[in-house]
Amino acid sequence: MPVDFKDYYATLGVSRDASSDDIKQAFRKLARKYHPDVAKDKRNAEEKFKEINEANEVLSDPDKRKKYDELGANWQDGGRGPAPSGRPGPAGGFGGVPGPEFHFHGTGFSDFFEQFFGGSGQPGFSGGAHGFGSGAEAGGAQPGADIEGDILVSLHEAMHGATRPISLRTVDPHTGEEGTSSFSVRIPPGAVEGRRIRVPGKGGPGAGGGPAGDLYLRVRHAAHPDFRARGADLYHDLPLAPWEAVLGASLVAPTLDGTIKLRIPAGTNHGAQLRVRGHGLPVGRGGERGDLYFVAAIQIPGNLGDEERALWEKFRHVSKFDPRSASPKS
Repeated sequence: MPVDFKDYYATLGVSRDASSDDIKQAFRKLARKYHPDVAKDKRNAEEKFKEINEANEVLSDPDKRKKYDELGANWQDGGRGPAPSGRPGPAGGFGGVPGPEFHFHGTGFSDFFEQFFGGSGQPGFSGGAHGFGSGAEAGGAQPGADIEGDILVSLHEAMHGATRPISLRTVDPHTGEEGTSSFSVRIPPGAVEGRRIRVPGKGGPGAGGGPAGDLYLRVRHAAHPDFRARGADLYHDLPLAPWEAVLGASLVAPTLDGTIKLRIPAGTNHGAQLRVRGHGLPVGRGGERGDLYFVAAIQIPGNLGDEERALWEKFRHVSKFDPRSASPKS
């Protein structure tokens, strides 16, 4: 069954030779515009935000981007791709006969992404002949195979939990017969990157009256314009003026819960991490949370006026600081 080609460069509005910094800046600009938390048209913004995240997921990863660029020669027939041969049924059928194809809707990823970049080389599905060759006699009840896919989870969903409507469409590659099942998936608070959410009985169909397999959805965090997660900890690049880093400052800083007052110690170096305990993602069910780290990003002022330049010139002559020496100038 053909899938639509996704032009990720067009989605982010960058050229095919864009640098990694260009891609990062384009994503952040669009993500801030279409983030569901700030957009007025939340429904359309949510779909656009998913498209932006998917494009960023591929183009910001050197290996995925290389693979994507190599696909170009295969898309000369008006933007339609070949049948998703990478989606055979988990058990592979008997004697190498392919099983049904699986297509997800509601996970936040397109069929194009699932086919070429999802899963572990077999998008949308977990390999392994679960239930086959495991002692069941031929012609007896055969349990269905487990299948696996990715689910795009926002940091807001990972923080508070959510319920996501999912539909799974199966296509028989021999008859073309389709079947669809719809169900809800609960995303628990604290759903960290890589966690697998099990949905019992929503995997491959059993044979001979055997039970269906399970569906496992692997959590992939949607890239956020301001925060990134490592496990349950969150990180935010905090812009600082040179004088704030040197003299210290008190300022208002963002968190996923709102804003907090943050004290910047005098002498803060670029890249220094300021930890705020308990402002990360939930950990378990005990109410504990990870930490939030503010990473100092010292910004250099440009377009100096005459008075500003004179003050910097004066500072250069007065200061005994030498960044290329372990000790101050004598």
